[in-house]
Amino acid sequence: MTLVSMLAKHWCMDVNTAGPGAPAPSWTRVRGLSKWEKSTDDNVEDDGDFDDESGYGSDVITERKWKIEAEGRRKRNNTEVFVPDAGQEYIRKAARKVGLGAFIEVRWYRRDGSDEAYQGLCQVNEFTMGGEKTDLEPFSFTLLGSGEDVEIDNPLAA
Repeated sequence: MTLVSMLAKHWCMDVNTAGPGAPAPSWTRVRGLSKWEKSTDDNVEDDGDFDDESGYGSDVITERKWKIEAEGRRKRNNTEVFVPDAGQEYIRKAARKVGLGAFIEVRWYRRDGSDEAYQGLCQVNEFTMGGEKTDLEPFSFTLLGSGEDVEIDNPLAA
Protein backbone atom coordinates (compact mmCIF):
# COMPACT_ATOMS: atom_id res chain seq x y z
CA MET A 1 0.00 0.00 0.00
CA THR A 2 1.31 3.44 -0.94
CA LEU A 3 1.27 6.16 1.70
CA VAL A 4 0.23 9.69 0.77
CA SER A 5 0.90 12.90 2.65
CA MET A 6 -1.77 14.43 4.84
CA LEU A 7 -2.74 18.00 3.98
CA ALA A 8 -2.44 20.72 6.63
CA LYS A 9 -5.56 22.40 5.26
CA HIS A 10 -7.69 19.60 6.70
CA TRP A 11 -7.32 21.03 10.21
CA CYS A 12 -10.16 23.25 11.39
CA MET A 13 -10.88 25.04 14.63
CA ASP A 14 -14.08 25.90 16.49
CA VAL A 15 -14.60 28.28 19.40
CA ASN A 16 -17.29 27.80 22.06
CA THR A 17 -19.23 31.06 21.75
CA ALA A 18 -21.41 30.09 24.73
CA GLY A 19 -18.31 30.50 26.89
CA PRO A 20 -16.10 28.06 28.80
CA GLY A 21 -18.02 25.64 30.98
CA ALA A 22 -21.41 26.56 29.50
CA PRO A 23 -24.00 23.81 30.08
CA ALA A 24 -24.75 23.75 26.34
CA PRO A 25 -21.66 24.60 24.25
CA SER A 26 -22.17 26.47 21.00
CA TRP A 27 -19.31 25.47 18.73
CA THR A 28 -18.67 28.01 15.96
CA ARG A 29 -16.14 27.47 13.17
CA VAL A 30 -13.33 30.00 12.83
CA ARG A 31 -13.38 30.59 9.08
CA GLY A 32 -10.86 32.22 6.77
CA LEU A 33 -7.79 30.46 8.21
CA SER A 34 -4.84 30.10 5.84
CA LYS A 35 -2.21 29.02 8.38
CA TRP A 36 -2.69 27.06 11.58
CA GLU A 37 -0.05 25.57 13.90
CA LYS A 38 -0.30 23.93 17.30
CA SER A 39 2.93 23.50 19.24
CA THR A 40 4.23 22.85 22.72
CA ASP A 41 6.91 24.60 24.73
CA ASP A 42 8.46 22.09 27.07
CA ASN A 43 10.48 22.90 30.18
CA VAL A 44 13.37 20.41 30.27
CA GLU A 45 15.57 19.89 33.31
CA ASP A 46 18.87 18.04 33.40
CA ASP A 47 18.43 14.83 35.38
CA GLY A 48 22.02 13.59 35.08
CA ASP A 49 24.14 12.70 38.06
CA PHE A 50 27.56 11.37 38.98
CA ASP A 51 26.26 7.79 39.21
CA ASP A 52 25.93 7.46 35.42
CA GLU A 53 29.21 5.99 34.24
CA SER A 54 28.15 5.58 30.58
CA GLY A 55 28.80 9.24 29.77
CA TYR A 56 25.24 9.92 28.73
CA GLY A 57 23.06 12.52 30.36
CA SER A 58 19.38 12.41 31.16
CA ASP A 59 16.61 14.97 30.80
CA VAL A 60 13.13 15.20 32.30
CA ILE A 61 10.26 17.28 30.98
CA THR A 62 8.84 19.02 34.05
CA GLU A 63 6.19 21.19 32.39
CA ARG A 64 4.51 21.42 29.02
CA LYS A 65 2.59 24.39 27.60
CA TRP A 66 0.61 24.40 24.36
CA LYS A 67 -0.23 27.20 22.00
CA ILE A 68 -1.94 27.70 18.67
CA GLU A 69 -0.77 30.27 16.16
CA ALA A 70 -3.12 31.04 13.29
CA GLU A 71 -3.55 33.53 10.51
CA GLY A 72 -5.90 34.13 7.65
CA ARG A 73 -8.13 36.68 5.98
CA ARG A 74 -10.89 38.53 7.79
CA LYS A 75 -14.25 37.47 6.42
CA ARG A 76 -17.81 38.79 6.49
CA ASN A 77 -21.15 37.85 5.00
CA ASN A 78 -21.71 39.00 1.43
CA THR A 79 -24.57 41.34 2.31
CA GLU A 80 -25.01 45.10 2.54
CA VAL A 81 -25.33 44.86 6.31
CA PHE A 82 -21.92 44.14 7.85
CA VAL A 83 -21.88 40.74 9.56
CA PRO A 84 -18.37 39.52 10.47
CA ASP A 85 -17.40 35.87 10.69
CA ALA A 86 -18.69 34.81 14.12
CA GLY A 87 -15.67 32.67 15.04
CA GLN A 88 -13.13 35.35 14.12
CA GLU A 89 -15.18 37.99 15.92
CA TYR A 90 -15.39 35.98 19.15
CA ILE A 91 -11.60 35.60 19.21
CA ARG A 92 -11.06 39.28 18.32
CA LYS A 93 -13.26 40.37 21.24
CA ALA A 94 -11.61 37.91 23.64
CA ALA A 95 -8.22 39.41 22.73
CA ARG A 96 -9.35 42.70 24.33
CA LYS A 97 -10.06 41.11 27.73
CA VAL A 98 -7.82 40.28 30.68
CA GLY A 99 -8.20 38.07 33.75
CA LEU A 100 -10.94 35.49 34.16
CA GLY A 101 -13.08 36.99 31.40
CA ALA A 102 -10.33 36.42 28.84
CA PHE A 103 -10.57 32.62 28.79
CA ILE A 104 -12.06 30.92 25.74
CA GLU A 105 -12.59 27.28 24.88
CA VAL A 106 -11.50 25.90 21.53
CA ARG A 107 -11.43 22.56 19.78
CA TRP A 108 -9.47 21.56 16.71
CA TYR A 109 -9.80 18.50 14.56
CA ARG A 110 -9.15 17.04 11.13
CA ARG A 111 -11.76 17.01 8.36
CA ASP A 112 -10.26 14.18 6.30
CA GLY A 113 -11.65 11.13 8.10
CA SER A 114 -8.95 11.02 10.78
CA ASP A 115 -10.24 10.65 14.33
CA GLU A 116 -7.66 13.18 15.60
CA ALA A 117 -9.34 15.92 17.69
CA TYR A 118 -8.48 18.01 20.75
CA GLN A 119 -10.01 20.60 23.03
CA GLY A 120 -8.60 23.11 25.50
CA LEU A 121 -9.01 26.28 27.50
CA CYS A 122 -6.87 29.26 26.49
CA GLN A 123 -6.45 33.02 26.28
CA VAL A 124 -5.86 35.12 23.19
CA ASN A 125 -2.37 36.60 23.43
CA GLU A 126 -2.46 38.65 20.24
CA PHE A 127 -4.93 39.55 17.51
CA THR A 128 -3.44 41.56 14.69
CA MET A 129 -5.26 43.09 11.74
CA GLY A 130 -4.72 45.75 9.10
CA GLY A 131 -2.35 45.80 6.14
CA GLU A 132 -1.44 47.68 3.01
CA LYS A 133 -4.06 49.61 1.03
CA THR A 134 -4.22 46.90 -1.66
CA ASP A 135 -4.28 43.92 0.71
CA LEU A 136 -7.12 41.62 1.58
CA GLU A 137 -7.32 42.30 5.30
CA PRO A 138 -5.26 39.72 7.17
CA PHE A 139 -5.55 38.67 10.78
CA SER A 140 -3.41 36.58 13.08
CA PHE A 141 -3.68 35.45 16.65
CA THR A 142 -1.95 33.32 19.24
CA LEU A 143 -3.87 31.19 21.73
CA LEU A 144 -2.00 30.35 24.93
CA GLY A 145 -3.20 27.11 26.51
CA SER A 146 -4.30 26.97 30.12
CA GLY A 147 -3.82 23.44 31.39
CA GLU A 148 -3.85 20.28 29.35
CA ASP A 149 -5.33 20.04 25.89
CA VAL A 150 -7.35 16.85 25.88
CA GLU A 151 -8.17 14.38 23.14
CA ILE A 152 -11.87 14.32 22.24
CA ASP A 153 -14.02 12.41 19.80
CA ASN A 154 -13.79 14.02 16.38
CA PRO A 155 -17.09 15.91 15.99
CA LEU A 156 -17.24 14.96 12.31
CA ALA A 157 -17.07 11.26 13.15
CA ALA A 158 -20.35 11.37 15.08
